[in-house]
Amino acid sequence: MDDTVALLKECNSGIKMGIQSLEEVMDRVKAKPMRNILHNAKCEHEKLGDETHALLLKYDEEGKEPSTVAKMMSTIKTGAKLAMEESDQTVARLITDGCDMGIKSLHQYLNQYSGADDKARKLTGQLIESEEKLRKGMQAFL
Repeated sequence: MDDTVALLKECNSGIKMGIQSLEEVMDRVKAKPMRNILHNAKCEHEKLGDETHALLLKYDEEGKEPSTVAKMMSTIKTGAKLAMEESDQTVARLITDGCDMGIKSLHQYLNQYSGADDKARKLTGQLIESEEKLRKGMQAFL
């Protein structure tokens, strides 16, 4: 059970970080198809976040907030990159980088918390798939 809760908390934190990142850039995107991809990804993340939260509640656990430092660093990086060049290509690069980091972290957590139950592992897999789908969607805008 400890591995299950730990994995779910990491997923919860990552989902919150992903949603924050998507919200930071969505209004700056000019191409409607790209905005649609980002909007759909945000909706998927919110759905997975709700599922993660529901599973955590079954264990009488709360979600995990992303670290303040990580949130600040992400906001600063996004702001700085877009200040230098506000373009859909810049947003696509930022989102792709974020997806890469998320996918890598999620695989690490799957290995680290190998005793997690099947539901938590499946949800983590769905989150990885969502990140991979978003990353692939950004390729046309790089």
